[in-house]
Amino acid sequence: MSQSNEKVIGKAGNVEFKVIPKTLTSPFTEHFPNYTEGLAKGSPGGFVLSPEYARHAEELLQFQPRSDDVWIVTFPKCGTTWTQELVWMVMNDCNEEIGLKLPLNLRSPFLEFPYLTPAQPKDAPLELNKLVSLETIEKMPSPRLIKTHLPLYLLHPNLLDTSKVVYVVRNPKDVIVSFLYHHRLIKFHCFTGTLDQFAQYFMDDELYYSPFFAHALEAWAQRRRPNMLFLFYEDMKNNLRGEIERVADFLGKSLSGEQLARLVAHLQFENFAKNESVNFEAGKQMGFMNQEGRFIRKGETGDWKNHFSPELNDRIDQWIEKNLAGTDLKFVTELR
Repeated sequence: MSQSNEKVIGKAGNVEFKVIPKTLTSPFTEHFPNYTEGLAKGSPGGFVLSPEYARHAEELLQFQPRSDDVWIVTFPKCGTTWTQELVWMVMNDCNEEIGLKLPLNLRSPFLEFPYLTPAQPKDAPLELNKLVSLETIEKMPSPRLIKTHLPLYLLHPNLLDTSKVVYVVRNPKDVIVSFLYHHRLIKFHCFTGTLDQFAQYFMDDELYYSPFFAHALEAWAQRRRPNMLFLFYEDMKNNLRGEIERVADFLGKSLSGEQLARLVAHLQFENFAKNESVNFEAGKQMGFMNQEGRFIRKGETGDWKNHFSPELNDRIDQWIEKNLAGTDLKFVTELR
């Protein structure tokens, strides 16, 4: 049954969302046993997310940005949390005391979070949605720092004319590996298949937030807009201080030498991974993450080499080459 015969379950502007039939049948249902509603895909654009998101896509498209907002926009597992913390610290005079006390998801809410899984019953014992509802974000005092993994075309059409946007991307090989571990860590995703199978779903645009390249290339095309700062995860790994200075300059903030040095230390991976306000270890106590694994995992560039077979690596190389043909976007997959 083709997607064109399926019922429209949600809209965002001219984008119509329908459930992907393949995600309701085997082997997909064995690999993702908790996706009882399957996944929804938008047309045009091909964006994939939960049916619950599709039902609220117009609401999210219409969410009003403010002139003093800063938005972090990324495909998942591209250094989002790291960048959120960096930007929040720059916006708030490197106030580590507040930063260490208040969880990052309250300091910088995740726009579409309430709609990533099926709606919770009103009497659910853990109503996470209340923490970060759209109403909560609307009422937040300015300046707000908002995180989203939605592509730009599914956000308010005036976003880049109104607010500052920091977009971060990472090389797709490391994203595949990190996203796999994420799908094993978060109980709802509960991916049961192999790395090979996961990589194929990624390349076939059949995972949350797919397609990867369309997401990155849309932002890349906007990188020269005055309100857009386009960052590469690998540049942050290679020269963290320099990228902090770029962010500060973009936000019109001036950091002292001492603040810069403290912030570089604060964001170093070994310190960041231990920081309870950002590492989401509380998710294990709250019951939505498995005990094995960590949200802030390795943070390495080139970790894909520890996971891919030569055959899989060749397939991924061909997929990358095909998707970047005719563009000037290039990725660094290893750091010397």
